[in-house]
Amino acid sequence: MNTNFWNNKKVFITGHTGFKGGWLSLWLQNLGANVTGFALNPPTNPSFFEVANVSQGMQSIIGDIRHFDQLKEALENSEPEFVFHLAAQSLVRESYRAPLDTYSTNVMGTVNILEAVRYISSVKSVVCVTSDKCYENNEWVWGYRESDPMGGFDPYSNSKGCAELAVAAYRNSFFSSGEGVGIATARAGNVIGGGDWSSDRLLPDLLRASHSQSEVNIRNPSAIRPWQHVLDPLSGYLQLAEAQYAKKEEYSEGWNFGPSYEGAKSVSWVIEAINEMMTDKKIIWKHDSDIQPHEANYLKLDISKARDKLNWSPTLDILSALRLTLDWSELHNAGNDMRAISLEQITNFEKLKINKL
Repeated sequence: MNTNFWNNKKVFITGHTGFKGGWLSLWLQNLGANVTGFALNPPTNPSFFEVANVSQGMQSIIGDIRHFDQLKEALENSEPEFVFHLAAQSLVRESYRAPLDTYSTNVMGTVNILEAVRYISSVKSVVCVTSDKCYENNEWVWGYRESDPMGGFDPYSNSKGCAELAVAAYRNSFFSSGEGVGIATARAGNVIGGGDWSSDRLLPDLLRASHSQSEVNIRNPSAIRPWQHVLDPLSGYLQLAEAQYAKKEEYSEGWNFGPSYEGAKSVSWVIEAINEMMTDKKIIWKHDSDIQPHEANYLKLDISKARDKLNWSPTLDILSALRLTLDWSELHNAGNDMRAISLEQITNFEKLKINKL
C-alpha cells in the first residue's frame, strides 16, 4: 500500500458510522484524503464513530442507502474518485429477525450505489465490501476461492451472495467497455478490533461479560472462523482501489482478504486465548444448548489470489489481533483519547506492514 497515494484524493464511503467504515474513514483521513461519508446514525451506543471522533476530519452525511435520490445527490456533490461501499445490515442473527431490512439494505443498497455511480463521471474505482459468508457453504476444511459459487443459507449470507451477483451484472452490463470505472468486490473474514459494540458478535460479547463479570452464553464453541484484525482487510481494500485506479480491467473482480491459515480458530480457542491475556476479570462462559438458528460451522478463505496479484498478505497474526483489540478496550475504559489511540494503532500497523515487506 502506497500511503502517499491517498493524499488529496476524494473518497466516498458508505457505512462510515459503522465499525469497519469508521476505521477506514479515520485511516484515510490520516493519509490526507478528502473523505465524505454517507450512512445511518451509528448502530450502537457507544460506537467507534463517536468515541474516536471520526467525524472531526471528514464530511459526514446521515442518510439511507435505500433512498436512491438522496444517495445520488450526495455522490454528485462530493465528486469522488473512489467509492468504498461498506453500508450493510451485517449480523447473521439479526437477518433472521429482520429479513426484509437485510435484503433491502444489502442488495438494493448495493444496486443503488452502482446505479448512482453510472452518473458520476469523477469515479474511477468502486470497492463493494460483501462477506466471507457470500459463498455456498459446504463445510469444507479448505478455504473458499473467489471462483466458488455464491450461496448463503441464512438471509444475511444469502443477501451478500446476491450483492455479489448484482455487482457482477452491473460490471458486465455498464462498466465493461471503456467507461473508466473499476468495480470490485471484497470479502473479509470475522473482523475484530477496538470499538466494536455490536450485539451477537463474539469479541464484543466477551468484553462486555468480562467488564461486568457476568456469564456469557456461547452458541457454538466449536465453530471455526477466519479471525482477523480490522486493519488487515482494510489495507487490502486500499491496495485494491489503488490497483484499480491504474488498471481497472485487471482488478475489477472479486477478492478475498482473509487471515493466514493459522488465523482460522474455533470460538473456544479464542476465548481461552483472551483469558490467558487477561490479568483479572476472566471470561466466564457456558455452552448455550438451546436450539439456535442455523449458522455455518466451518468457514475459511483462500487468499492466494490477493497474495499473487496484489502482493497483499495479512500483517497481524491472531494473537496480535486479539492483543490489539484488548489494548484498545482497556485504554478506552481508562478514559483515554480514543481518536489519538486509534490513529496510533493505525500508524503502528503501517510500520509493521512496511517492515514485513
